[in-house]
This record gives sequence, C-alpha cells and structure tokens, in this order.
Amino acid sequence: MTALHVEAAGPGITLQDGGRHGYLRYGITAAGPMDPLMHATANRAAGNALDATAIEISTGGVTLTAEGGAVGIALVAPGFRVALDGATLPDTVALALEPGRTLVVRAGDAGAWGYCAVSGRIAVAPVLGSTATHTRSGLGGLDGRGLAAGDRLPIAEARLGDVAPHRLVAPWLDRDPRVIRVVLGPQDDYFAPDQIAAFLAGPWTVSPRGDRMACFLDGTPLRHAKGHDIVSDGVAMGAIQVPGNGLPIVLMADRQSTGGYPKIATVIGPDLGRLAQVRGGARIAFRGVSVDEAVAARRAERDVLRDPAAREPVVRTDFASDFLLGLNLVGGVADGRA
Repeated sequence: MTALHVEAAGPGITLQDGGRHGYLRYGITAAGPMDPLMHATANRAAGNALDATAIEISTGGVTLTAEGGAVGIALVAPGFRVALDGATLPDTVALALEPGRTLVVRAGDAGAWGYCAVSGRIAVAPVLGSTATHTRSGLGGLDGRGLAAGDRLPIAEARLGDVAPHRLVAPWLDRDPRVIRVVLGPQDDYFAPDQIAAFLAGPWTVSPRGDRMACFLDGTPLRHAKGHDIVSDGVAMGAIQVPGNGLPIVLMADRQSTGGYPKIATVIGPDLGRLAQVRGGARIAFRGVSVDEAVAARRAERDVLRDPAAREPVVRTDFASDFLLGLNLVGGVADGRA
C-alpha cells in the first residue's frame, strides 16, 4: 500500500481530523485542528472532506518521503519554509511526492501551525468516531501520540492530481492576527465596566508558554468584581478564562471539558485560527462583536471553502550553478531564444 514515511518530526506533529465531538459531557475533549480554516483549506485542495484527517505541523517541522507509489499532497503552511529535495517551494502548494524524493517543512518567519493533507485517506483507526490526536489522554491519531521518525502512515484510496508542484492561491488565509474578535460572556458580569474596557483595549502579549490546550496572555492584570471562582461549567474552544492572577487564558483545541474560572468572553470561530497562528511575544487586542456578527463571519468563512484554492504552476528560480554553467546563455540571447 502507498504510504507516507516520517523521516523526522519535531514536537507537536500530530494527526488531526475535524475533532471528536459529542463527548465533552463525559470529560473527553474534542481535540482537532488548532487552525480549522487552514486544515479545511488543505483538505479541500486535496479533494477530501473538509474534516478529513491531515498532518498538523508545528514549528518543530517534519520531513516526509513516500513509499509504494506517489502520494498527492496539499500543503498549507503560510510562513513556513518548504523544500522538495532541497529546492524551495511555496509555503502553500500541491504536488505529488514521489518515492525517492524528500519533502521538508520547517519553521519560517511566521506562523505556528501548518497542515499536510493527502489525496486519499490516512488509514488510521478512529477512536470514538474520530482520528483526532489528544496526546494527554492517548486517544486517536497514531497510538494516541505525536508523530516520530520512523512512523509509517498508510494511504488508502490514493489519488493523484498535478505531478508538478502548483502554488495554491488562498487569499482568505491572509488574516490580520493583531485584532481578535470576541463575544462577551458568559460571565462578563464578574467584571466591572472599566475592566471590560481594559480587556478589549489591551494590548495583550502572547506568552511562549502556550500549547494546544491554551494560549496564555501577559499584560496588565484584570480585577474581578465577584471573585475568581464559579461553579465549574462546560467550556468551548476559544473561551477566555480569567483566573485569580487576572491574566486571561484562551482555551484551545485540547482544552479541558469544564472550568471553574469566570469567562469574560469567547473568541469567535473564524478567529480561532488567526489566534492560534500568533507566536509567543507578539501583541494582540480584542474587539467585541455581536452574536449576529459572529454568525455572519462563520457563514462567510464557510462560503470561501465552496471551491478549492486556485492553482498556479511553480516557476523555479533556484537553479544550481553547475546546471547554469552548462547552458549557452549568450548564444540564447544572440539567437533570440532567451
């Protein structure tokens, strides 16, 4: 069977589908992608369902080869550095990874998460209806853990599109991460109006302590009006808790199922990915929106995925010197062929 072989993998490289939904009441988190829009864009480009299993790539990077046949790949990793056999590729690209060739994805100047979808199905067994990896509980993915060097990912129902690399044109991924939209509540009444204003004004600095479970923010601590404890209740991805130290915590894909700190606001779905892509040390601010505005933003996000990203042929500009020295460039100019 055709397969992807993991030659190297940094920390935080996992398999993620759309998430393990319907089990929060049993204390089982959904997991799923940190950047749902980018994950869906990669799957759409690969010809899969939007919530199909893909490789989530952290700044730790990954190196992949194919065996048993070529593997069609759609890689969506804005800001990352991508190379095929050492030749630079766009950070958002579709290609056929052929046996004997090596695809390397590593951290670049921006971005925290990228996605590699295959044209076909990564054949790992679902757990509770999902292949999403939740490493803290050991559920899903490949034995409930992150990918490591030597892992083999079988590809079922493999398909091939363009063999030569093509850049994927997805302008909807050009998102401003500096302002994150939120809906206030459900416990915003635990904060006086001036503290709500301070929360929205910021700015907040994203702490490097964050992971798939939570994004920690540093800044001027907020003051609680009614204390910092509530009766534990359910939490959604994007819920912003404010513990006793007054510094907000945004709960992300691997969040716990319940929490006992008041939640001042919740990041709207379409902005979860743009927040997840912010690296430690960067500054952000929040902007309050209504529920109607949040729903409209979600519908607009859904609409951009109706069709796959457009494709443009990749034009090479990084030819090796020995190749160039073997060409008669002067003769080509004189003959009108350059």
